[in-house]
Amino acid sequence: MIWLIGGGAAALLVVALAGWMLRRGRGGRVGTPEEAAQAAETALSDFTASGAVVGADGAGALAVDARGRVAVMRRRGRGIRVREVAWSAVRATAEGIVIDTGDRRLGAIALAGVDALDIRRLSQA
Repeated sequence: MIWLIGGGAAALLVVALAGWMLRRGRGGRVGTPEEAAQAAETALSDFTASGAVVGADGAGALAVDARGRVAVMRRRGRGIRVREVAWSAVRATAEGIVIDTGDRRLGAIALAGVDALDIRRLSQA
């Protein structure tokens, strides 16, 4: 009888832990290009965004400054994680733009619905 109670408690603990891990890993949306630009300017020293673009699904964003620096970002919890990347990390796919951040925790960021023309406009802004 005691093993039933212990097993039930252990199962409940596993389910609660799995739910917590799923919620923790779920990112929110990066709302607007202005929000993305502000996050890049806050996170990176001497970065003044001249333009930004957000993926159609809000999963990620990219900002560029006047000197050609590129910042990529993804929402994590309540904040936005920002990394500076080289232009060579930005590549076009059929679904949109993919940026390899080189950061194991941040991973590759896909900007759905953003095409090479959008990125070209940003780089010339």
